[in-house]
Amino acid sequence: MTERRRHHTPTAASPGAESRAAAARALHAVLDRGQSLTRVLQADTTRRAPADQALVQEMVYGALRLLPRLRLIAGRLLERPLKPRDGDLQALILVGLYQLGFMKTPSHAAVSATVEATRLLGKPRMAGLVNALLRRFQREHEALLAWVDTQPESRWLFPDWLLERLRADWPDDWESIVLASNERAPMALRVNPLQGTRADTLAELESAGIGACAIDGLDTGVLLDQPRATRDLPGFIEGRVSVQDSGAQLAARLLDAQPGERVLDACAAPGGKTAAILERAGNALDLVAIDSDAARLTTVGTTLDRLGLKAQVRVGDAADPHGDWAARPFDRILLDVPCSATGVIRRHPDIKWLRRPEDIAALAATQSRILDAIWPLLRPGGRLLYATCSLLAEENERQVAAFLACQADARALELPTDWGRPRSPGHQLLPTAQGHDGFFYALLAKDAS
Repeated sequence: MTERRRHHTPTAASPGAESRAAAARALHAVLDRGQSLTRVLQADTTRRAPADQALVQEMVYGALRLLPRLRLIAGRLLERPLKPRDGDLQALILVGLYQLGFMKTPSHAAVSATVEATRLLGKPRMAGLVNALLRRFQREHEALLAWVDTQPESRWLFPDWLLERLRADWPDDWESIVLASNERAPMALRVNPLQGTRADTLAELESAGIGACAIDGLDTGVLLDQPRATRDLPGFIEGRVSVQDSGAQLAARLLDAQPGERVLDACAAPGGKTAAILERAGNALDLVAIDSDAARLTTVGTTLDRLGLKAQVRVGDAADPHGDWAARPFDRILLDVPCSATGVIRRHPDIKWLRRPEDIAALAATQSRILDAIWPLLRPGGRLLYATCSLLAEENERQVAAFLACQADARALELPTDWGRPRSPGHQLLPTAQGHDGFFYALLAKDAS
C-alpha cells in the first residue's frame, strides 16, 4: 500500500503575531537604520484593525521610551550577543520584554504572539531562543526589574550627551524636564471658533462619555482625561476640533494676526499652527504657508480642507525664499524653524536615540540662515514670531540674541503670556505633566522707519 503524502497549507499568522512583527520592524528601522518613527509608521500601509494598530504604536513608543532598561535586561538574559544582521530579532525581543514588564497584556498572549512573529521576520529557527528568553523573564522578572533599577544608564532613560546639555541649560529644572519627557504625552484639542464654542465642545465630549476640561489661559484649549483616537472625537471629521498641544496653540495667540493682513507661515508642515492662525483671524487673512518638503506639505492642505480654511500652500525654502509668493512683504511671519525637537520627546521618543551632539550646531546654523533670509520679507512695522520645540539655549535665546546683535532694525517685544519662563530675548515653555510640551517663542518687531 502506497502511503500518500500530506500537503500542509501554511497557516496564516495571527493578528497578534502580525502586530509584534510590525512593531519589531518599526523599532529596527529607527534604531538600526536611523529612520524617523513618524515616517516609518506612515509608510506602513498594512491594513489592521484599529485596536491592532494602537497596539503596534504602544509597543514601539514604549520600547523607545524605556530603551536603556530593555537593552540591559535583554543583554543579561542572552547568553551571547546577537549578530548585527539580527537587529530585527533584537527589536522583537525588546518588544516582548516591554509587553511582559510594562504592559497589561496577558503573559501567555504576549509570549505566544511574539514567538510566532519570528516566522514573520523570516527567522523561524530563532523561535526557541525568543521563547526561552521571554519565559525566563517571566520567572525572574521581579529580580531583573530590581536589578535594572540599580544600573546608572537606566535611571534617566536619556543619552548622556543630552542630559549634559539639559543640566547646563536648566540646572534647577533638568530632572523635572527628563521625568516629564519620559511620560506619555497628554492629549489636547483646539476648538475651531468658526464652527462653535469651547462650551459646545465640552458638552459634546461629555455626551460621548469622554472626560475633558478647559485649559486655563487658552480660550481654544481643551484637555482630555485620556488620549483618544481622532475617529472617536465628536466634531473632528466635521472640522469643529483639531488635536494640538496647548503649547503649540499658543503660537497663534502670540502672533496675533489681524483680519486682512498678509501672513507667512514658514516651515508650515504639518499645518496645525497654520490652521490656528486662520481660525483666530476669522479665516480672513492673505496667508501663505510654505514648506520645503512637498510630501509633508500635503498634510497642510488636507488639514485646511477639513477645517474649511483657505490659504496659499506652496513649496518653498525658507532659507532661500524666491518666487511670486515672496515678491511682496508680509505683515506677520511665523518662523517655526527646524530644531532638535527636544521639547516634544514624550510625543516622539525616537528623538532621544536619533539625535547626535553634532546635530545641534548644524541645526543652529540652519536656523540662523533662515532668520537672515526671511527677515527681509517682513514689512517695516511688522512682527515675526520665532518658534522652536527645543529646550536648548543654542537654538533658542542664544540664537535670537545673536540675530538681534547683527540686525539693526530688529527688536524683541515682551510676550503677552505668563506661561513658562522668561529667557531673554524670549520665553521658554518646559514640558509639564498633564500640561504643555516644551516650546520657545520670541516675538520680534521690525522698526517702521
